[in-house]
Amino acid sequence: MNDFLITFLLIVSLFALLGSGVWIGLTLAGVAWIGMELFSTRSAGDAMALTIWGSASSWTLTALPLFVWMGEILFRTKLSESMFRGLAPWVNALPGRLLHTNILGCTIFAAVSGSSAATCATIGKMSIPELTQRGYPADKIVGSLGGASTLGLLIPPSIIMIVYGVAAEVSIAKLFVAGVIPGMMLAALFSGYLMVWALRNPDQVPRSDERMSLREKLSESRHLIPVVLLIGGVIGTIYTGIATATEAAAVGVVGALLLSAAQGSLNWATFREALMGATRLYCMIALILTGAAFLTLSMGYIGLPRHLAEYVTALQLSPAVLIVALALFYMLLGCFLDGISMIVLTMGVILPTVTAAGIDLIWFGIFVVIVVEMAQITPPVGFNLFVLQSMTERQITWIARVCMPYFFIMGLALALLWWFPGLATWLPSRM
Repeated sequence: MNDFLITFLLIVSLFALLGSGVWIGLTLAGVAWIGMELFSTRSAGDAMALTIWGSASSWTLTALPLFVWMGEILFRTKLSESMFRGLAPWVNALPGRLLHTNILGCTIFAAVSGSSAATCATIGKMSIPELTQRGYPADKIVGSLGGASTLGLLIPPSIIMIVYGVAAEVSIAKLFVAGVIPGMMLAALFSGYLMVWALRNPDQVPRSDERMSLREKLSESRHLIPVVLLIGGVIGTIYTGIATATEAAAVGVVGALLLSAAQGSLNWATFREALMGATRLYCMIALILTGAAFLTLSMGYIGLPRHLAEYVTALQLSPAVLIVALALFYMLLGCFLDGISMIVLTMGVILPTVTAAGIDLIWFGIFVVIVVEMAQITPPVGFNLFVLQSMTERQITWIARVCMPYFFIMGLALALLWWFPGLATWLPSRM
């Protein structure tokens, strides 16, 4: 049987299982089992047991549940309220005024969360009522929150980057540092869009309700000190080489617990909720990762990744055309799968092709993360859209429409990343 028929059969099996409601992790393992049982001589059961144990016991992957737990702890603190108070006095002078608190708040929280959904929910529960009460347009409130909350994937620590780092076997610490400058660039582009909109529609921006002196602004900024210290503890220890990504994750958990205790929101109930929430989320991710590891092994035995890489190499596509094709492929895939599934499902096939094209894997990791960010606000399976729908009770189509400008801004960021690859590679090279 040729590669086309094998691929077609496996794809049909994949969508049949997904369409019947089988969990993604079990679906990936099921398709892998079908592939190995029908098209290879290796025992499927033996290979599955060894692969699942090997992928689940990876020391590198230890950082993942720790960062998830840190985000769950901070989700239950008063962090978003403190950030709003600290940021609001400084953005009042900008065109768009307090709408920028969504951008800056998400940027800051992304540096201590690692999850775009957690960033969206944490910042949104504070900013949506506040900005609505002050008279800001609902479409700009929800749109800026949906767009900016995707920064939780790009600005370190990032759950998606850990998954990619494990799949591509590249340094997670370097991936984290590589995301800093592109993350800041995206935040600046988001704020720039709000400024242009505000200058063109000044009648839709409420007037500033207070004037504060520089001393009063500095006084309000004290509310940002805890989160700045936590960011410094996590990212600073990685960049300086004091700690690995896993050790920095432990530092983050301890810091989050101390911050929660200092704010008076740490008690047995919140501690248990955070721990159970992190456990549930990580178990879901781990099931997907183990299923994908088995699928990657199965594809390797069948030979599909090698044959695909040879086929693409034979086409002699330039790196630029290859990147455009991969961007379109991931955008389409993002309409149906979540970010983690997209990465673990495709890396076994895509990486040989990317490596053969001479593309830097650290740079490619940032590229993939930005495309996955775009998928977070792409219907019908955009996770951030569901989070926003639960908070606003608006139609999912309306939420997707108001988030669409930020989708195109992320497309612009991809173009800038291609033209200036140093945006992603310069900082890791200085480590």
